[in-house]
Amino acid sequence: MSTITIAQNSAHPLTVNRLGYGTMRLTGPEIWGEPTNRPEALQILRTAVELGVNFIDTADYYGEDVTNRLIAEALYPYPQDLVICTKVGATRRPDKSWVPFNTPENLRTSIDNNLRTLRQEQIQLVHLRLMGHGPVPLDEQLRAMFEMQREGKILHVGLSNVTREELETGLALGPIATVENMYSYAQRTTVQLPHGANPGGEEVLDLCEQHGIPLIPFFSLIHGLPKAGNKIAEIAQKHNATEAQINIAWLLHKSPWILPIPGTSSLAHFRENLAAATFHLSPEDIAYLG
Repeated sequence: MSTITIAQNSAHPLTVNRLGYGTMRLTGPEIWGEPTNRPEALQILRTAVELGVNFIDTADYYGEDVTNRLIAEALYPYPQDLVICTKVGATRRPDKSWVPFNTPENLRTSIDNNLRTLRQEQIQLVHLRLMGHGPVPLDEQLRAMFEMQREGKILHVGLSNVTREELETGLALGPIATVENMYSYAQRTTVQLPHGANPGGEEVLDLCEQHGIPLIPFFSLIHGLPKAGNKIAEIAQKHNATEAQINIAWLLHKSPWILPIPGTSSLAHFRENLAAATFHLSPEDIAYLG
C-alpha cells in the first residue's frame, strides 16, 4: 500500500498508508445510536489496524459519540503510527437533523469532548466541517481552531465540505493540512443534499495538489455507485472485482494526493474495499473511465 504525508512542510508531518477507514457507517440507522452488530463493528476496527490501516476518520456527532467510543474500546492504547482524524463544526438534534455548531465556544466544547471520548491529550488532525456559516464567519471559526492548535489540543487543522473560495480563504489564514470533501467517480462536483450543499472534490483537487494537501473523499461509495453507469461495471468485470473496488481504485489512481476512507459496517465488505489498494488500473482503463 502506498503512503501519503499530511502536513509535509510542518514540524510534525504524519505519514499514513493510502487507504484509510471512515467510521460513520458503524453507527445505527441514520448515523444515530449504537451499531446493529457491535462485536462486528469492534472487529472491523481491530482488523483495519491489523491489516495496515493507520488513518481512521470519525466525529463526535456520529452516534452521538458512538464511533469515538467504539474506536477507544477497540484500539486503546493506540498503536504509535495510528492517526485518528475527527471533525467539529456540526452537531445533531434529537430529531437527528444536522446543524452548525461553529461558534468558538462550540468548537472548543467539541474538541474537549473528542479528547475525552477518544482518550487523547491531543488530536492529531481535526477537520472544521462547514455547514453554512450562519452568523459565524469562516475566519472566526478558523482562528478558534488555530488557537486550540497553539494550545496543543490539536496538532493539525483541516477543512471539510469547502468550496474553492473557502479553501483559498483558509490558506490565507493559516496552515491547512487536509481537505475532506465529497468525491467519487460519479459525483465529482457540488451536489445539493437534504442538509445542504456538498462541494465536490474535483473543484478543489488542483489547489490541493499545488499546496501538497491530501484530499480525503467522503461518501465516495454511497454516491459513487448508483450513477456510475456501465463503465465502472465493465472495468470491474475485466479485473474480476466489485464496482466498489474499482471506484476506490479510480480514486487512488486519480491523484497521489487523494486519501480514500471508504466506510462500511460489514467486515467482509471492509476486506473487499481494502483489496482495492492492490489493483492496478492501466492508462487505458483510466482513459476509458474518464
